[in-house]
Amino acid sequence: MYFAPVAFIYIFEYVYKIYYNNDNILYERGDIMSSLTEKCTKLREASHLLSTVPTKFKNDALDLVVKSLEKNRSYILSENEKDIKIAEEEGTKSSLIDRLTLNESRMQGMIDGVNTIIDLKDPIWRSNDVWTTETGLTISRMTVPLGVIGIIYESRPNVTVDAFALTLKSGNCILLRGSSLAMHSNRALVKAIKEGLRQSEISEEVIQLIDDSDRNIVREMLTSNEYIDVIIPRGGPELIRFVVDNATVPTIETGAGNCHTYVDDSANLEDAVNIIINAKTQRPGVCNACETALIHENVAEYILPKLYDALNDKVDLRGCFKTRKIINIKKATDNDWAEEYLDDILAVKVVSDVQEAVDHIQKYGTEHSEAIVTENFTNANYFLRRVDAAAVYVNASTRFTDGGEFGFGGEMGISTQKIHARGPMGINELVTIKYTIVGNGQIRE
Repeated sequence: MYFAPVAFIYIFEYVYKIYYNNDNILYERGDIMSSLTEKCTKLREASHLLSTVPTKFKNDALDLVVKSLEKNRSYILSENEKDIKIAEEEGTKSSLIDRLTLNESRMQGMIDGVNTIIDLKDPIWRSNDVWTTETGLTISRMTVPLGVIGIIYESRPNVTVDAFALTLKSGNCILLRGSSLAMHSNRALVKAIKEGLRQSEISEEVIQLIDDSDRNIVREMLTSNEYIDVIIPRGGPELIRFVVDNATVPTIETGAGNCHTYVDDSANLEDAVNIIINAKTQRPGVCNACETALIHENVAEYILPKLYDALNDKVDLRGCFKTRKIINIKKATDNDWAEEYLDDILAVKVVSDVQEAVDHIQKYGTEHSEAIVTENFTNANYFLRRVDAAAVYVNASTRFTDGGEFGFGGEMGISTQKIHARGPMGINELVTIKYTIVGNGQIRE
């Protein structure tokens, strides 16, 4: 007799909580949409004006941003220290903390990058292709901005400045969604950027930061076709795959970097050792770091002990059967050949010739950056022509695949796709095409 009323009360409370919580979820989701829509609306409005802003206004604005970054240097570094402390407390691995870290040198690198972008030729409203048709129409193929670009990126706060400077110079507006790991750093950088813009002829609304760690907002970005013209994911394979699989907004896919260095039997062996060491250890947590060394069997007896002596106390070495007959390291599995470690790990394989090296790269590589060390012109040319990657090197470290190193002042990412843009994406990759047609009364018959 008493069970039914009590049970009813419990059921009522349970249903009420579900309804109440769902209502809260909907309310919070509405807040997310409202915030994102507000930012995107500002960006869309600003993009209409920015697309035709004179080069001088853009360069002057970038110069004022440089001055603001200089002025706020100490504040930015102190905010970055907060992110580093949180990351360390959460047990984040050292290679990712390195990606997160700003210091005086990296701050200066960001500033130097913006100055380089200022000096670059404006990519907007340029044409190398003008022709007149048989009907008397003069057609020009003109470069114009993409519009509003969204970038979703992990850890590296320098991307905040690079992305802003590249998009502004190319007449685009930018929506930034950085990692929660770098939240303090990104807020400080955007604050400094907006402070500089407020003194310029360009609206501070050309840059917007999503500083909410809620992942639902990423999903909303990916389907905001009304506001965003293109999205660029920049980070690990999981992030990139998530964006590509879920976006209805067009994406430019930046790729994972399972990069290789092949040492030919004609190589300068001292150069070969130095190149591999640099490509692996200079910054192991970045996409252009070497993950696999391929060594010609004729030089393996010399190269492998040298690599072991230089790397064994710093790097987890994993090798094939032939490698392990020469140096005592862990056995490499099939998964190792396909892995982008982003860590102090290097797989090593002995191969019979350049063709086997290329076959291995074509099977396991991610079309990012590949290198050959050789003094044989035929083998170098074979490698350059046969390896399918965004950047292919002869006698140099894969670590050079970088917008700054290429003279672009920075990059939006390293594109490994084959449509529109490939390799480091600078200002010339952030444009699209408009055809202008001038006639004198023609009609089509």
